[in-house]
Amino acid sequence: MIKIKTFTTEIKIFETRNELNRLDETVTSFLTENGISKLISVSDTCTTDDSGATIGIIRTIAYETN
Repeated sequence: MIKIKTFTTEIKIFETRNELNRLDETVTSFLTENGISKLISVSDTCTTDDSGATIGIIRTIAYETN
């Protein structure tokens, strides 16, 4: 069965690299803990405030389970 999971992170100025690393770790942990070995798709989308500044990232993964 194919499933979709979404992860989010807030982006703060001068902390972006650390926040992206934490997002990667969160997704990797999810995949490992759930025994997911077939990842179909990974997509990142930025969220913005009313001025157009990036304030967050939404990462969506599609994966297959047995």
